[in-house]
Order: sequence, then structure tokens, then C-alpha cells
Amino acid sequence: MVDRTRCPDTREWHRPLLLVAAVTAPFVVISLAGMLFDGRVLVGAPIWFKPFKFAVSIVIYAVTWAWLYAYLPRNRWVRRSTTIIAAMLAIEYLVIVGQVVRGRQSHFNVATPLDAGLWAAMATSIVVLWIANLVVAAYLLREKVGGPSLTWGVRAGAVISLFGAAVAFMMTRPTAAQRASFSDGTFAGVIGGHSVGVADGGPIMPVTGWSTTGGDLRIAHFVGLHALQALPLVAVLLALLAGRVAVLRAEAVRTRLVVVASAGYAALTLLSLWQALRGQPLTSPDGLTLAVACLLVVAVVAAAVAVLATSRRDRRRPQAPAT
Repeated sequence: MVDRTRCPDTREWHRPLLLVAAVTAPFVVISLAGMLFDGRVLVGAPIWFKPFKFAVSIVIYAVTWAWLYAYLPRNRWVRRSTTIIAAMLAIEYLVIVGQVVRGRQSHFNVATPLDAGLWAAMATSIVVLWIANLVVAAYLLREKVGGPSLTWGVRAGAVISLFGAAVAFMMTRPTAAQRASFSDGTFAGVIGGHSVGVADGGPIMPVTGWSTTGGDLRIAHFVGLHALQALPLVAVLLALLAGRVAVLRAEAVRTRLVVVASAGYAALTLLSLWQALRGQPLTSPDGLTLAVACLLVVAVVAAAVAVLATSRRDRRRPQAPAT
């Protein structure tokens, strides 16, 4: 029987996921070296930029699920699903690095039979990965991970992460220009893309690589996917602050604040997707987007203040004498 309230020993973490993280981690450095010494550019970015971003993301994602595995029941569905997650992450990254070595685009590329086969393998791995995540998340929603605040942070993070991962499916649809190219003979061998309103490969933001001229679906994908780390981190930070801030010492208060943060994070994910679908770059929101963002900030801050104010009022209220 797994104790759901204690911090599990690392020996209880999922070994295949830890192995994937360990094998992928060196590629963070390898990709950085590639960006320094390999001057090739692919789809408007340094060719080793994508392996770098995916290496960082996969390491964080694999370690997170390896840790969460220690809180899950040891049945065949959980064991198989988490192992499938590890295998699909490995396949996806192997294709990305292999295509970089070949100097070819990995995502959406069907220009040659080999490119199409590799993209099909990657696309299949993404679908299987999402289904495996759905199975494990369903079990996670019924388990306790430490105290209530961390538990709710993990649960909300798992649900929002599933939504963020699903945004990737929207990128596989052919764009209007690509559909037109099928009939006019100008098809360039790419089906799908992450930009909205502009072609992939235009001006990009530093560090993230997101488009600065059109909408970019990768923003909502990134924000939603990493709710699995962000929201549990909120719970951990609140617990650390509880030693200095008296109002946070009550577990119920921290749990309510985590719920507020989770609602705000979910709304932020939806807002970033809405902005991208309207063809707006993150760096150039219109007045409507800014207004909605401001309303979101005000709502989250007001809800958090209300939680803290209610807690202080309850603490000052005289207690009824014990009978």
C-alpha cells in the first residue's frame, strides 16, 4: 500500500521515465553547442533550436511523471501507461534529432517518403502519448499527493496539461495556403504548421522562437502543457511561505489559493489559444485581448484577496467555549 501523504523515496519513481530524462538531458548541452557551431537555419530558426527546446521540456515532463508515479496505484494500467509515455517521448525526440542531422524539418514534413514516414511515426507517438496521459491522469484525479493544496495543484495541473497537449492536434491541419497548393501544383511538402495568419519561418521571439508577426499555437501548447509543473509549484511555494505568513498556515487557505491559481491558469491557457487563433502575436495583442487579460488579472487578484480576508476574519472571530 502506497502512503499518499508522505514524500516518496526516489526508488519508487518510474524508472523508464527517469531513464528517458537521463538520456535526453545531455542533448540540452549538445543542442546548445549545435546552435553555437552549426550555422544551419531551418524554418527561420537555428537548426538545433528545436532539439534544445524539446530536450528541456522532455526532461522536465518525464521527471514530473516519474515522481507522480510514486503516488499512483501499482496496477497494470498505470504501469503500462507510464511506460508508454516514456517510450513515446523517446520516439518523438529520436525523430527530431534524426531529422536535424539530416538537415530536414521534422514536424509536418511529408516531402519525401522517408520524411512522411518519420512524421507519421512522430504523429502516432503524439496521439498515443496523449491517450496514455489521459489514462494516468484519470487515476491521478482519485489519489492524494501530499496535503490537500498539493493534491489539488497536481489534479488541476494534470487536467490543464491534457488540454495543452491536445492543442498540438490543431497544428496538424493544413492551412488555407497549403490546401490551395494541392490543386495548383505548388505543394511544398508540408502539411500543418504552428503559425496562424502567416507562414511558419517568419520573424520570431528570442528564446521561445514564437512568431512575432502572427498567431502561434505553440504558446497555448506550452502554457497548458506545463501546468503540470506550475500549479504544484504554487502549492509548494505557499507551503514554504506558511512559516513566515501566519494566514497561510491553515491548509484550507492554501488549498483555496491553489484553486484560485488553477482557475486563473486555465483561463490564461484559453486566452493564449484565443489570441493565437485570431492571428495575433503574443507581443502585439489588440485592445480586446488586453481588456480580457486585465479582467483576468483583476478576477484572480480579487479572488485571492477574498480568500485571505475571509481567513483573517475567521481567525479573529471569538471561538465558542468548549462544553
